[in-house]
Amino acid sequence: MTTLQKGDKAPQFSAKDQDGVTHSLADYKGKKLVVFFYPKANTPTCTVEACNMRDNFERFKSKNYALLGVSADKAKAQANFKKKFDLPFPLLADEDKSVIEAFGVWGPKKFMGREFDGIHRTTFVIDEKGIIEEVISDVKSKIHSDQILK
Repeated sequence: MTTLQKGDKAPQFSAKDQDGVTHSLADYKGKKLVVFFYPKANTPTCTVEACNMRDNFERFKSKNYALLGVSADKAKAQANFKKKFDLPFPLLADEDKSVIEAFGVWGPKKFMGREFDGIHRTTFVIDEKGIIEEVISDVKSKIHSDQILK
């Protein structure tokens, strides 16, 4: 599972968002970047998490943070999710899982007694120089912004 740790260089990545705009780590040099991975757009817990980030977006901006949400959903699903909940940050449609795998958040999961491979809800806080400041794997969706901005 997640092998990246605090102090590691963030992986170089490049992926398109809900509108087909490409985002890469280099685009965020000089800013702090929060990359949060979630299993699926429009599901209850993912919605609570994304809306918590939305509701605290101004707090993030005031501290020079940019936000990127990432899941393996298609761009259309990400666009619908963004529009439906008025999310002010890009959602990467990582269908080939290149970003998900680069960050090490794809792997075996258990849900209701069933085992399967999927995205582990994990957040990475990356500093202005591309170094991972924090890895949050015990995400509390309702207060996730507070976990990051503590």
